[in-house]
Parts: sequence; C-alpha cells; structure tokens
Amino acid sequence: MRFSLIPALCIIGASPAALAQEPSVEQGRYVTMTAGCNDCHTAGYGPAEGAIPEAEWLKGDSLGWRGPWGTTYAPNLRIRLSEMSEDAWVDYAKTFKTRPPMPWFNVHAMTETDLRSFHRYVMSFEEKGEKAPEFVPPGQEPQGPYIQFPPPQ
Repeated sequence: MRFSLIPALCIIGASPAALAQEPSVEQGRYVTMTAGCNDCHTAGYGPAEGAIPEAEWLKGDSLGWRGPWGTTYAPNLRIRLSEMSEDAWVDYAKTFKTRPPMPWFNVHAMTETDLRSFHRYVMSFEEKGEKAPEFVPPGQEPQGPYIQFPPPQ
C-alpha cells in the first residue's frame, strides 16, 4: 500500500503551499541565519565563523561603521523589536531606510511571512541585553573601535 503526504495534508485542510506560508519561530531562525542578520547584529559572529551561542544572537554590537554619514552601530534587535508589535514590525520593515552599512533594501524584499517569522524568533528570547551605542554624527570621534568605510587611501 502506498501513502502520499499530499492527500493527507489536504484531508486535514492544509496544502504544502499553505504550510509554507505560516510564520514560525523556526522560519525566523532560518531567516536570521541566511539573511546575514548575525553578521552585524551579533558581536563577534564573523570572526568566530558563526560559533557564537544562540543565546547571544542579535544583541547588537559596539563595533562602529564610520564613513561620510558618521558612525553607525548595529542595534540590539531584541530591544528594537520588543518595542513593536508584529504588525508594526512588518510595516516598518517594508519602508524603513537607514544609514550604511545596513542593507535595508534587502529587508524590503523579504516576504511578509519571513518578516513575521523573524519577529517571532527575535521575541522568543527572554533576555534582551543592552542597547548598542548611539549614532555619532560626521566630524565627531566615536568612542571604541570602528571600521572606516570606505577605507583610507
């Protein structure tokens, strides 16, 4: 006797396409990893080749990115997203623009399901951590380490 997963899903009222459209914490974790969120929003993630405990993910970084726009820091997304409902996050994520090096245009391209999943994943962390340093305007010297962008010639 052969069984097929597809008819079984239809019997319980959910098609594979519908299941793929349901936001979930697991999908949010996947988005975090594949969209490169940890690259900037998790301190030391790149140099550690991703070997940072998940409990430390998305807490922001004190490493600055300095350029003609001033010095920016990757914010603590656990704090930032805790200040927004899921709906407010989706609206914000589809329209915001920030200073470099944040690729906000990539976030705009995410599906609503991925954005909702990301919010659910970030909200699954109980410990929020501390705020990252604030933006430093052009011409002012940042405190702490930073990467000059573009590098000096």
